[in-house]
Amino acid sequence: MDALVPATTGSAMLLGIGALVLLVVVVTLWQSVRFVDAYDREALTVFGEYRKLLEPGLNVIPPFVSRTYRFDMRTQTIDVPQQEAITRDNSPVTADAVVYIRVMDAKRAFLEVDDYMPAVSNLAQTTLRAVLGDMELDDTLSRREMINARIREELDEPTDEWGIRVESVEVREVTPSPDVKRAMEQQTSAERTRRAMILEAQGERRSAVERAEGDKQSNIIRAQGEKQSQILEAQGDAISTVLRAKSAESMGERAIVDKGMETLSEIGQGESTTFVLPQELTSLVGRYGKHLTGSDVAEGDGTLESLDFDEETRELIGLDDIAEIIGEIDAEAAVDVEAMEQEAQAIKEGQDLGATDGPEVPESSDSSDSA
Repeated sequence: MDALVPATTGSAMLLGIGALVLLVVVVTLWQSVRFVDAYDREALTVFGEYRKLLEPGLNVIPPFVSRTYRFDMRTQTIDVPQQEAITRDNSPVTADAVVYIRVMDAKRAFLEVDDYMPAVSNLAQTTLRAVLGDMELDDTLSRREMINARIREELDEPTDEWGIRVESVEVREVTPSPDVKRAMEQQTSAERTRRAMILEAQGERRSAVERAEGDKQSNIIRAQGEKQSQILEAQGDAISTVLRAKSAESMGERAIVDKGMETLSEIGQGESTTFVLPQELTSLVGRYGKHLTGSDVAEGDGTLESLDFDEETRELIGLDDIAEIIGEIDAEAAVDVEAMEQEAQAIKEGQDLGATDGPEVPESSDSSDSA
């Protein structure tokens, strides 16, 4: 019995030692293997000394004396908290931004800066305040792209030394102080009121111009109508005069003598016994008596021929130009009534006669000259 106890104790010790050795081997293997994701890089140090960057995949490293530091190689976002700044024209504003960065050199990001994320964030905050302080208020509110470009330019140089590239900077909001906001609202309201007044004045001026233009065109058409009416009236009087003269010519001397005889008859019915007769009338009566049938002084074939007007009279009343005058009157007195009605309707509707291609009122200067 005493011999079996030491044998059992020795077997347990061997089992414990074996288990311990196995545990040490497993832990050693676990410490010697490092898996790196595809979008990561890891800096390896052995006894605190930088050795290399671990690439994606399976990596074997010295166990127990190695340490690794992970770096994400994807684009990362850094929120820049809201910053207060005073613009160049002494207006307080607040602004915040977003910075997009990427680690381009993990070794420099590990060796040159303690923690690149807060470092870039702090640098972006100071740069944002500096850029806003170097601009006027109107520029900070309207030139957002210029602010982004300047902040990125200011961040590029120091971050390049850390192995970090600033891909983009976006200022999300620039907010002026409440007092400045109220002043801007009042300015905007005043500007809108001014524009409204200008537009109203321009509209009234345009309306006045259109009314004046319409009145002018209406007066022109009315004057042209009156002119045409006067021309037609004058032409009618001329035609009437010419026709009366033509009729008088056709009456001839016989009609004049008949009228003279009627006058003598009226004179004979008066109470007076003394009569004064014009020489022309006695001459006409003598000539008329020569042609009376059965008269003792009858001559010729017994007919009384009419006499023509002399050249001066014919030229005075224009007997030789009757046909020509009548032809010109018929050709030139035509008035385009339909065109004048269209123009009057256009003026009534407020259209600009000078800008349209509508029918024109015919010129009547030639007609007035003919008349």
